[in-house]
Amino acid sequence: MSKQTNQPLKAPLSLGLDNYPSETTSDGAATFRKQIIALGVFGLAAFFMALAVPTVEIAWVVAILLFTIYMFAFEIVGVDVAAVTIMVLLGLTSLLAPVMGLEKALVPIAHLFDGFSSNAVMSIIAVMIIGAGLDRTGVMSRVAAYILNVGGTNESRIIPIISGTVGIISSFMQNVGAAALFLPVVSRISARSGISMSRLLMPMGFCAILGGTVTMVGSSPLILLNDLIRNSNISLAPEQRMEMWSLFSVTPIGLVLVATGILYFVVAGRFVLPARKTEGAIGSNAMAYFQEVYGIDYALFEVFVPASSPLVDKLVDEVEVKSRIRVIATRRSGGNIRVGPGALARDVGFEAGMVLGIVASPLHLKLFVETYKLVLRSQLKVFAESLAATKAGIAEIVIPPGSQMVGKSARDVWLRKTTGLAMVALYRNGETFREGEGIRDLPLQAGDTMVVHTTWEALTRVEKDRNFVVVTTEYPHEEQRPNKVGWAALFFGVALFLVLFTDLRLSVALLTGAMGMVLSGVLSIEEAYQSVSWKTVFLLASLIPLGMAVETSGTAAWIAQQTLSWLGGLPVWVLQAAIAMLSTFFTLVMSNVGATVLLVPLAVNIAVGVGADPAVFALTVALATSNSFLIPTHQVNALIMGPGGYRVPDFMRAGSIMTILFLVVMLAMMNLIF
Repeated sequence: MSKQTNQPLKAPLSLGLDNYPSETTSDGAATFRKQIIALGVFGLAAFFMALAVPTVEIAWVVAILLFTIYMFAFEIVGVDVAAVTIMVLLGLTSLLAPVMGLEKALVPIAHLFDGFSSNAVMSIIAVMIIGAGLDRTGVMSRVAAYILNVGGTNESRIIPIISGTVGIISSFMQNVGAAALFLPVVSRISARSGISMSRLLMPMGFCAILGGTVTMVGSSPLILLNDLIRNSNISLAPEQRMEMWSLFSVTPIGLVLVATGILYFVVAGRFVLPARKTEGAIGSNAMAYFQEVYGIDYALFEVFVPASSPLVDKLVDEVEVKSRIRVIATRRSGGNIRVGPGALARDVGFEAGMVLGIVASPLHLKLFVETYKLVLRSQLKVFAESLAATKAGIAEIVIPPGSQMVGKSARDVWLRKTTGLAMVALYRNGETFREGEGIRDLPLQAGDTMVVHTTWEALTRVEKDRNFVVVTTEYPHEEQRPNKVGWAALFFGVALFLVLFTDLRLSVALLTGAMGMVLSGVLSIEEAYQSVSWKTVFLLASLIPLGMAVETSGTAAWIAQQTLSWLGGLPVWVLQAAIAMLSTFFTLVMSNVGATVLLVPLAVNIAVGVGADPAVFALTVALATSNSFLIPTHQVNALIMGPGGYRVPDFMRAGSIMTILFLVVMLAMMNLIF
């Protein structure tokens, strides 16, 4: 039997390509000219740098580093493609070393792919799987519902709640883990509030990074710092030796930094955050599509039935046709929400204190509310979770030839009660029949298209029924497993315990939780694979060899020494600021751990030389290596880039201001406290 999916449509599905701004020839030529000019500028910079550096290895690494920045800044290709390209170039140096004047490859072939097995990348994969497991059991959905209940749909209220929560969580676990766990929460909040994910993910991601500065276990550089101080003390005189930092030594600084990040996005978010359509807003354009194709202007509403309403004691069937509205969900006073198969039928009576979920045109809804003296709520509250775009929506279903539904009406089979499909329109022979026009009394014919409101869970079951052909495909098909919430919570707790209270490698600790969820049936292994953002994995894994080349070739040490040698004789606070800025630069082009290991000994020596506190200078390095907002090289930024639909210029615009604020606030707080 062939599926008749397109015949009943009144108009072809428009992809909206005509409305997208097309790049004209002149615009393309202008962009190309800018890229060529920029390439020339970066090429000249690389040439003059090559004349100043002490070795050929450093010259080549600087050239590749500048080429990487050029590709990122001007978006010549996607950031993940750019990163893989750089990794391949570094690999080719093993073949071209004699031609390039090198004694050996910039990165040994044996270590070129170490990034794919690195602790950071494996940790990200594991935490994405853990987040998907929590999401599949409904935990993240409940968190999203709670945040929406507190913050409503107001962006300036939702951002502080999400960002503040993630900031505090990331102070006790890896910031990328906290960000990954909240990705599904932000996705659901975006779908239910109508706020683009691009407006929510960057504040959340930045505050996850900032949260790593709240305690000494919040980020890898701070965890490593006391070991580096212990090593430096060996070569210092007894009176110059530093004391170890305690767990909450940095807490005042970190809390102010998190508060600064939240305040920044609340005040300036509307100027620096992009507003793009992303996958987070599932079904956000559904109503617009059905209005265009079928000419129906339906929307979703929530109303309250007071005791004085004339609606009390009337039956659903008495009211729907007359008022041209469709009841899709109810909740009795003090009772449970009723939605989906078996929940609603035409013989259900209205009661005082009942809350109704209704699909109708705004005009008919207004008349219904006025006629029955109901209370119309400005937004979904009771049904914010159950009727969210991630749980329910409008769908198209065709009646195929041979269907047992042919010749029967929706009323005959109690369609809403038996299948959970609440028909709101019927399309037949080029004409759309709407609510109030007897659509549920019409015997169905082969080729009829029913426009229904349904839960996605019910629609998934209907897809398997040969009596229907589901045309709608763009809806969440995931099977929710609330019965597995205990297992999900157990293995999340196990992973968290291993991270916080053992010395087990982070990736192993998190993979323990991830594999526990797979083995316990929270996720299938296929679902685990699908939950991983492979674009993020390739971006991070491919950049790790570049950081290795910067460090092992001596490029990082040379840049640090040259920079600090120019600052001799300046006040202590200027030297501290210079160290902070140098740390910020290095954390953008190499791992924050590598930058910390490299710069802490230099900072300690400079502090001793000028009579400053070496422990404070060492702490400056460890904190400043969290100042990574300009480009998506930090794991958290790479994680949110795809889901948020961000481009590199988005990070440069919002991150440049955040970078300056971080430096100013950090240095001010450190001088105030220490």
